Amino acid sequence: MTNVLIDTSVWIAFFRGQPEAEHLHSLIDVNAICINPLIRAELIPPLQLQKEVEVIELLCALHSLELRIDWEEIIHFQVENLKNGINHVGIPDLIILQNALQHKVPIFSFDKHFSLMSAHIPIRLYNPC
Repeated sequence: MTNVLIDTSVWIAFFRGQPEAEHLHSLIDVNAICINPLIRAELIPPLQLQKEVEVIELLCALHSLELRIDWEEIIHFQVENLKNGINHVGIPDLIILQNALQHKVPIFSFDKHFSLMSAHIPIRLYNPC
């Protein structure tokens, strides 16, 4: 099975025990998950507040995709989004999108803008169904 880039939104739902994130267990069981330094950095502050040191260590041990940020491509994504009526996509999510494209992995996210962007940017979204 191909690795799946697990977005911050899925991890947060998973840590909160929300049922929509239950499928993450299956991906963990078959070792088909990956993360990147940006996602890990987004997750650590709320985890530290909850004193989840062991979880932080586990996140650091996951397969991590190298980030190679191409700012011109990020700008291109922003322009394409605006042309297609998609506003307010943050730079971190565009970097996550770019990272998934570079490594040819699907994204598992609960953020709606990834599915909106998939109409004009060739990203693969992981669908647990």
